[in-house]
Amino acid sequence: TQLIAPQWVTRFRSLLGEGRCELIGSGYTQLIGPLVPHSVNQWNQGLGLEDYQRILGQRPRLALVNEMAFSSGLVSTYLDAGYQGIIMDRDNVRLALALEDQAYEAVPSHALGPDGERLPVLWSDSILFQKLQRFAHGEIGLGDYLQYFHKRAASATRPLAAYCNDAEIFDFRPGRFSTEPAQQQESEWQRVAELLIRLRDEEGVLWLSPSAALAASGSCNPTEARTLSSIRQPVPVKKQAKYNLARWAVSGRNNLWLNSCCHHLEQQLAGNDSPDAWRELCELWASDLRTHITSERWENTRQQLEARMTSDRRQENPETTSAIPDGWNISHSPDGIFLTIETADLHLTLKRRKGLTIHSLAFRSQGFVPVVGTLAHGYFESIEYGADFYTGGVIVDLPGEHQRITDLLPAEAEFHANADGLHIFTRINTACGPIEKTLKIQRSGERISLAFAFPGWQRPRGIVRVGTTTLLPEAFDGQLQLSCTNGGPYPEIFPLDRNCDHSHPSSSLVSSTTGLGASSGEICIGDSTRALRLSWNPAHSAAFPMLIHQRIPPAHLTRLVFSLSELDDTSRPEGGMPGFCYTIEALLPRKAS
Repeated sequence: TQLIAPQWVTRFRSLLGEGRCELIGSGYTQLIGPLVPHSVNQWNQGLGLEDYQRILGQRPRLALVNEMAFSSGLVSTYLDAGYQGIIMDRDNVRLALALEDQAYEAVPSHALGPDGERLPVLWSDSILFQKLQRFAHGEIGLGDYLQYFHKRAASATRPLAAYCNDAEIFDFRPGRFSTEPAQQQESEWQRVAELLIRLRDEEGVLWLSPSAALAASGSCNPTEARTLSSIRQPVPVKKQAKYNLARWAVSGRNNLWLNSCCHHLEQQLAGNDSPDAWRELCELWASDLRTHITSERWENTRQQLEARMTSDRRQENPETTSAIPDGWNISHSPDGIFLTIETADLHLTLKRRKGLTIHSLAFRSQGFVPVVGTLAHGYFESIEYGADFYTGGVIVDLPGEHQRITDLLPAEAEFHANADGLHIFTRINTACGPIEKTLKIQRSGERISLAFAFPGWQRPRGIVRVGTTTLLPEAFDGQLQLSCTNGGPYPEIFPLDRNCDHSHPSSSLVSSTTGLGASSGEICIGDSTRALRLSWNPAHSAAFPMLIHQRIPPAHLTRLVFSLSELDDTSRPEGGMPGFCYTIEALLPRKAS
């Protein structure tokens, strides 16, 4: 803005000095905090504050949550940067906290972080700001707007945010969508100005600065602090469900590749205090590169990243032999359906006729009770769930072609051994190309790895989900919980105390509802009896994890799914189809509190 509109910056700085405007911070770039490592969030806020001071002569006291993509782990990041509060959209927090049937005001005054820190919240409102947009664009009249405004004002006990969204949408159309409302002859900014004056002079509205509004909001119940997320909405985002976290994780032109490259650069910068290097990385993690980006800008970004990827990210494959070493107990069932591998630390049974998916996996420290595997057809009483629920499979849905591709086909296992352990490889041919799957079992230790590769594939305009991990209910007799980091320094803990399905489509055009940031590449799940850690390197493949947890007689269906591609309005087929590798290992369970 300083280079493009220096006069605007000068005027804004003057208005700030006169106290007629307030500066709200959001970081150096608009990046999606729950998807990026804590170090990037720290640098993004720090660099932004430096620029505010240099350009405008002051630092903001309040921060606007970028794209309203909030995680509890970010509370400490904002506090460490010196912010006194945040602006966050209330609507999806109401969904997260199951407050839909309560008053709009039934939201806490403070956000609670996983480490117990508290941060005041000034609530914005999606419906209110969309009503003002529609009035400005001439889609609704003054009477309709005032009717809704008065309805909301009548029950408000806190200040209302009349507008909290983009400013450039007034008197400007980017031309991205055929559905953009036509511009009116009358200036939209003039309509907004006249509305705000009308609300002040004729409707008795008192306008407050954001800081004053936050102070008034906090006085309602200053001690009320809650976690603003739940397993139903682990990362609340702005507006309607199509704006969920998958949008910036695995949609766009090739967000999976883009995010994986950014994770790789972040790992390279560990211990590097060069502001210029971190500025570049923050710019590469900007949200607008992941949505409706022009072809020219995308190509420039792609070339920039390829020039920065100075080291090979591929994993080395140690020399292997086809001979199975001593000490491995490998057997086949008489009917040829199952393949079993046993070591001193784990028992693993695979389904040969279903792509070497996992039938059962058990660890020594957990009494060799199977913890993940397959729930067979007929396990659940409801016909709605009358199917097999596998572990370690691949599903590719291509709605435009009315086609589903899976690896649930007869598979031949090839055994390879090296110093690390045993590798079990299979290759399954499909209509889109081969799917290669490798299971790696160490000589000792309670862990296995599953790797998926798609040689020769082009990234489709479709849904690609791999590594689905199904918990076996009989192994768990307590309250399940899940933990992961979502852009912050500490893991966030989510009790699985309600049904959720992150993978459920939010519409016929948007293939998922929400998901987990899991910015460190690790998720832990289990109860006080048994627990598991699922881990992966996001620098190799920044997959997007989603959870399904449904209570269904006689037990529950709990599955973690890793997505490599989702569908929404930003999706474009671009580049090759990357692989994914993750590890399942036994974890010492949490102690009951």
